[in-house]
Amino acid sequence: MPPSGPYPARAHARKVADLLHKTIGTPTAGELHVVYFAGEKVLYRHDTDRELLFRQESNFFYLSGCDRPHSELLLTLETGNPKLALFVPPRDPLDVMWSGEPVSLEQVRATHDADVIEETSSLSSYLASSIASAAKVVVHTLPGPLPQVFSSLDAGVNVEHDSSETFIRALHEARITKDEYEIELMREANRISSVAHETVMLMLGEQAKKGDIVGRKGRGKRILLPADWELEGEADVEAVFTATCRREGSLNQAYLPICASGHHAATLHYCCGSSDFACGPVAPRTDDKFETAHEEDHAGCHTADDGGKKLLPQVILIDAGCEFRNYSADVTRTLPVGNGGRFTPEARDIYSLVLDMHTQAFQACRPGKHWEEVHFLCHEILVRHFLELGIFKGKYEEVLASGISAAFFPHGLGHSLGMDVHDVPLASLPEGRGEAPFFTYLRLRRPLEEGMIVTVEPGCYFSPHLMAPVLDSPFLDRTVLAKYEGMGGVRIEDGVVITKDGAENLTTVRKDIEWLETICGGRE
Repeated sequence: MPPSGPYPARAHARKVADLLHKTIGTPTAGELHVVYFAGEKVLYRHDTDRELLFRQESNFFYLSGCDRPHSELLLTLETGNPKLALFVPPRDPLDVMWSGEPVSLEQVRATHDADVIEETSSLSSYLASSIASAAKVVVHTLPGPLPQVFSSLDAGVNVEHDSSETFIRALHEARITKDEYEIELMREANRISSVAHETVMLMLGEQAKKGDIVGRKGRGKRILLPADWELEGEADVEAVFTATCRREGSLNQAYLPICASGHHAATLHYCCGSSDFACGPVAPRTDDKFETAHEEDHAGCHTADDGGKKLLPQVILIDAGCEFRNYSADVTRTLPVGNGGRFTPEARDIYSLVLDMHTQAFQACRPGKHWEEVHFLCHEILVRHFLELGIFKGKYEEVLASGISAAFFPHGLGHSLGMDVHDVPLASLPEGRGEAPFFTYLRLRRPLEEGMIVTVEPGCYFSPHLMAPVLDSPFLDRTVLAKYEGMGGVRIEDGVVITKDGAENLTTVRKDIEWLETICGGRE
């Protein structure tokens, strides 16, 4: 269940204040440090009055718990007793006409956690009274010019503006570990996302029961109720996923869903999502031109006399997660499509490999473990499996040292997860130790700590672009590779919270092969 009670903004403010004090030291006599922050405004589409979807700036929400556009906050950093003041815009009759009544000031005071809550019209007078006894005021903001409210202070006030990364780094360091309230929000985001992933699996299973025949009802021929929807391609998968998230209580996706079928699954952040399901794996190469194995596109599915199409074996990689109260889930599942909901032997080999990477990486997660070590473990596992499959040849130590595995597992094992999917980058990369090619795109390079939430997302891909530089490697058997290269790729991803003794998986949808094939094959 989602957490109850106000969002713990004051606790977050104290956490940030403590980190700031460690950087700036003890203020001199008569010196007052304050933090000013403006929330997100309503934004509009290019040169029109059509407003874009509002989403509060993550750092502002962390310090306020406030989702109101055009809000502001002031945090006075009195040693040991920081004071948080939140300012929300007053009622605007014009906004009421178009958008309805806003939450009243009294309601904001009853539901938000701040020492002072007033309307934005009171900010100037509140600021003046807060700094009245200070001989010097140091204003910490995000990088940018001094906010106008400070320019209007009396000329006799000595104001120093710190727009360096001092404040934002303290914010990111505070946000990288989560409290119980935040963990429960992310648990709910993962629950909703897991339900959405399983809904797609169940729909694939219903189609498998009908012989993997789709398209009989036809798009555009008549209006279909959701119960009659079919998954004919990537866009259908995305539609079902996002609709399920809305029904379960999420307002937004945490990022644009990645729904990549067939060889599209070899593209890490494939964003097109508009192709119908393909007729199955690309045939192995018949000559030395690498590109010929990838010339088939998503077309040519067998068409039945009644207009239906039979899906042939392939995979679909679904990397999709929702937001819940501004906190993100990031979940990936790779599913069998066609073939009665079963993986092909080649797809099963690669899925088993990635599942082993995921299992061992999760087991390695614990406080004090450096994330680079967990990431490198996955490269070791991939090399061993590829040697067993015959894709790689040679001695294990030499193959690993060559770095060839990075052509098949190019990205990082995972990243910090929170209000943003690739959360708090300034706190995530403080002390990277490893070198390319294994660590080039690793977004988290520090030891794990209790309260961190990270993604564990190993993958294996057969991308023409990434494989081209290693095709002539003495460690690569191109004949064996040809059996696998057309399947695209596999990624498995969960959101994991680091606990006192290890880790807890917040993502609840299962990923073992037997269960997936049971659900996607309609045999549950």
